[in-house]
Amino acid sequence: MLKRGVAGAAALGLSGGAQVAQARGGARRHTTGRPIIIGHRGSPAYRPEHTAGSYLLAIEMGADYIEPDLVFTKDGELVVRHEPDITGTTDVAAHPEFAGRKRTVTIDGMPTTGWFTFDFTLAELKTLRAIERLPDVRPQNTALNGIWEIPTFQEVIDIAKAHGVGIYPETKHPTFFASLGFVHDQPMLDTLRRNGLDRPGAKVFIQSFEVSNLQRLNRETRLPLIQLIDAKGAPADFVAAGDPRTYNDLVTPAGLRQIARYADGIGPDRSRIVSNDLAGTQLGAPTTLVRDAHRVGLVVHPFTFRPENSFLPSDFRVGDPTSAEFPRARGDEPAQLELYFRLGVDGLFADNADTAVAVRDRLFS
Repeated sequence: MLKRGVAGAAALGLSGGAQVAQARGGARRHTTGRPIIIGHRGSPAYRPEHTAGSYLLAIEMGADYIEPDLVFTKDGELVVRHEPDITGTTDVAAHPEFAGRKRTVTIDGMPTTGWFTFDFTLAELKTLRAIERLPDVRPQNTALNGIWEIPTFQEVIDIAKAHGVGIYPETKHPTFFASLGFVHDQPMLDTLRRNGLDRPGAKVFIQSFEVSNLQRLNRETRLPLIQLIDAKGAPADFVAAGDPRTYNDLVTPAGLRQIARYADGIGPDRSRIVSNDLAGTQLGAPTTLVRDAHRVGLVVHPFTFRPENSFLPSDFRVGDPTSAEFPRARGDEPAQLELYFRLGVDGLFADNADTAVAVRDRLFS
């Protein structure tokens, strides 16, 4: 199925014109008069990430999509965690019955010691409860530790369907999971199909930091696919295959043309759009990435927008840097968001959908 290579997605101006693109093979992308807001892991600026409470709050705040990251259990079920390592996002360390399962695993070349979803059955994971991943930055969220279970992919879909929002799943570490005998494609697509969501026009985007699984999904589904592009490094499948290309190669005009053959958009780290937009640094100039991507018909959904000074460049930090409260204090994130909307992004991932929605609506009313 040759469905990519979309033409004509122009950068959104503040007039809010409709974003419409026609893909080869007849599939249409989502149409919208303004950028979409993706509740990144729900609303982790307020509630522990990837929990029912986090997703529901993002929806209440006006997010258009909620984002579940998909990992596997020992018995092949898809559950939602940012990483298969659950040491810092659950109370597993407080369960003596699971103490013996702590081990060191190398994932995408990085050795990690902890507890991992693929060493637990779904029933065992359901005995755990979520905790705040960043207690030093978001101490208020620790009051909500222990309330919510680890959700399954189906349970997150149920939340999205009940409230009429879209879903934006990410296949986490597909090459690593394939080495364990788990491949995301069919379990994910079968779950979407059972829910009437594996069809053109469904409010679904599928995203990945790797390339080969998106190329494979291009042959398996007509749903929009998003190539994630990190600030540095290379796709894990490139590294595993000895391919010397890096994410830098993907953002060149030639690289974007290649992406347009199998995907509908890119999800770049925000520093790919405004150079040096990194925590604590001074902003550089905007790049040509948004314009270059739109020229080959790719939508642009950068990540991740967070409100605390810890995550903001120096241009948007607020308060006394010597204060103990400074890292967790909220900076001028609205100004940062406005910058990206004015640069023409088609949507963005935010930890606090309320602020992103408010800025978007002010600009695109």
